[in-house]
Amino acid sequence: MRAVIQRVTKAKVSVEGNTVGQIDAGLLVLLGVTHSDTQQDAKYLAEKICNLRIFEDENNKLNLSVLDIGGKILSVSQFTLYGDCRKGRRPSFTEAADPKLAENLYEQFNSYLEQLGVQVEKGVFQAYMQVELVNDGPVTMLLDSKKAF
Repeated sequence: MRAVIQRVTKAKVSVEGNTVGQIDAGLLVLLGVTHSDTQQDAKYLAEKICNLRIFEDENNKLNLSVLDIGGKILSVSQFTLYGDCRKGRRPSFTEAADPKLAENLYEQFNSYLEQLGVQVEKGVFQAYMQVELVNDGPVTMLLDSKKAF
């Protein structure tokens, strides 16, 4: 599983002009799933993201997590995180998981976030979405569960 995590002051996701998820201070998480991902990957990323200290404390040090600040997470499924652009000019998406597996693990990931105490807003799986955000800092992190084990 791959995740792009962006610290935001606000973010929203829309489908066909309708807002389906919206947060103020917190994290926007773009999540990609590959064929070999399991519940272990979803749980690892959820725990890592919830406890990632990327918010400033009173001394302007990155010492606080989204849990510490009472922030929310906007979670958006994004298969293009497994796009391979090494050959040719059109990305190959053969490393992206089958939609059924991807949706299941995306929902499990969101469930794990909620179990850890974070309020989660979501995009719509497999929908064409527009994502708006104000990246705070900017702070953007990349995580890959396969590089953790």
